[in-house]
Amino acid sequence: MSTGIHDSIYTRIIILDDGVTQFVLVSTEVCEFSPSEYDRVASMLQKKLGINPVNFWWSVTHTHAAPELGVPGVAIVFSLGKRYNHPVDTTYTSFVEQSLINGVIEARKKLEPARWGIGWGFSQANINRRAIDVDGTASLGLNPDGAVDRRIGLIRLEKKDGTPLALIANYPIHGTVLGPENVKISGDVVGIVSEYVEQKTGVPIVFINGAAGNLAPIYSVYPTPEDGHLNQFRVLLGNKILDANKKILSTSDSIKLFTGALTIEAPRKANLNWPPYLAGYIRTTSNGINMVKVPVRFLRINNDVAIWSAPVELFCEIGNKVRELSPFPFTFYYGYTNGWMGYLPSEDEWKHGGYEVDEACAFTPAMTGALTEAVVGYLQGEMKSVSAEDLNKKKNR
Repeated sequence: MSTGIHDSIYTRIIILDDGVTQFVLVSTEVCEFSPSEYDRVASMLQKKLGINPVNFWWSVTHTHAAPELGVPGVAIVFSLGKRYNHPVDTTYTSFVEQSLINGVIEARKKLEPARWGIGWGFSQANINRRAIDVDGTASLGLNPDGAVDRRIGLIRLEKKDGTPLALIANYPIHGTVLGPENVKISGDVVGIVSEYVEQKTGVPIVFINGAAGNLAPIYSVYPTPEDGHLNQFRVLLGNKILDANKKILSTSDSIKLFTGALTIEAPRKANLNWPPYLAGYIRTTSNGINMVKVPVRFLRINNDVAIWSAPVELFCEIGNKVRELSPFPFTFYYGYTNGWMGYLPSEDEWKHGGYEVDEACAFTPAMTGALTEAVVGYLQGEMKSVSAEDLNKKKNR
């Protein structure tokens, strides 16, 4: 239970519309929610507003200093179950759901012609958190020799006259500057950075976490914001987002959107008592193999940008590999999106074990290869094969 509020937490919403496809991107400053919670809200939006779930992405910033939403989901099948023995806070969950729906309605009313630009930034605000001992075992810590992803992917939206409208920033970092001793609500690193960038630019920023499964903030799990140098992330990450924004020198008023979806299957770990409300995310094959399903979504913007998302805490090596093999010059991974199904380690990390492998993972190593191959194949195939001419024909129909 929290004893107070250090800083406010928010839900931020951006809608992109090319005249044919309307895409809704939501980022909420909470820790996590079950895929069933996403399904519930997606169904509500479809019934009330006619929004196709494929075009509705709901991400969380993954601050550990804020609540989870709704039922525990996959968390109760792990050893994390003891953290979810408290009753579900249905009042707070309903409040967030209704605020989101109202926000989408309001955002739709405020749609206006806009220009957009894209760019990269760089920040050393994160560090690998898989500390490896001499016996090869991993534990939560800091590993300066471990894999990282320090790219900031930035999309800028502005009015026709160049007046800023909003930013969409993508960077992988756990929301764990504040540790378990902290009992005050906070947006943690993402919340502090977002508030700072908004103060500096005068426009909203929608911050979407990346492949942060094995990436911590460089100051981690401190009892207070002061001990954890929380405000210093305004310099470490906030200023780097501002620098990236300054480097976006050209924008375009032409935007064409293409969305897609895949469901990727692989055997799941044995002896997991799957909750019944997530029955749609598992199946048993005819020869008795228990499978788990991971839904992956895709968004293409014109010929340059490909964004993919999944409800997992992806290790950064997987995101890096997909980006390297993608045919699109700007490829972003939006993590913690449309639910939470635990960690997905990279190929070389399974052997080290540790929290992300042994305690909070529903998958077997087969999922790592299956997901990577399927995502790269989709980017190189279906996503790339949709030409600008095809998008124009779609728009003219």
